[in-house]
Amino acid sequence: MRQLLRQIFRRILPIALMVLVLGLIAAPANATGVYQIPNLTPGDRAWILDKAEVLSRLNEGAISKNLDDLAKTTGNQVRFVTIHRLDYGETVQSFTNQLFEKWFPTEEAQANQTLLVIDSLTNDAAIRSGDKIKSVLTDEIAQSVASETVQVPLREGNKYNQALADASDRLVAVLSGEPDPGPPQVTDTVNVARTFKTAEETDTDNATIWVIGLLIAATVIPMATYFFYQGFSG
Repeated sequence: MRQLLRQIFRRILPIALMVLVLGLIAAPANATGVYQIPNLTPGDRAWILDKAEVLSRLNEGAISKNLDDLAKTTGNQVRFVTIHRLDYGETVQSFTNQLFEKWFPTEEAQANQTLLVIDSLTNDAAIRSGDKIKSVLTDEIAQSVASETVQVPLREGNKYNQALADASDRLVAVLSGEPDPGPPQVTDTVNVARTFKTAEETDTDNATIWVIGLLIAATVIPMATYFFYQGFSG
């Protein structure tokens, strides 16, 4: 009997530790790092990289056409990237800066480029552009695009298609030398307190509970095994 119990515990402990490790690595599994984004090839005319899968094909095609027309007529290029989750310690602005410099490593390559990134987990957005176009796309306008043009549709209900369509329309206008249409007008609405959790919040809570539970199990099982052996030895 004692030998049987020892064999059982010897099998349970490695399984528990394996489950713990899997639980710890599962939480950031969907995180996206710059190293996971493929390099651009010369002449690459892919204007949207929807890693978060938040855009409809119809809208992605329409936006891509507008950005392609802009590149053909002005030489100014705009790219949109969506991701679902950032690596630990990363911000959407630091991610955007690193990706911009990865795709366009020299000042000459960066000159006519604009990159807008959205993190769908937090709905944060950031933008980076080259020095040559700052005479028309000023830092003030660029930040307004990221913090107002994109954010208004997202605050109204995660309207990613509208957010990027509006950002595209505004950037295309400005980079084509037209007057800046400005951010969308915000109307006052009655804010109703949300009494339920979003799916993302629920997923995060569940992941946290699992990790805590596994950590407790990883601590308790070895201790229980030790005292069990001590009891049999006695």
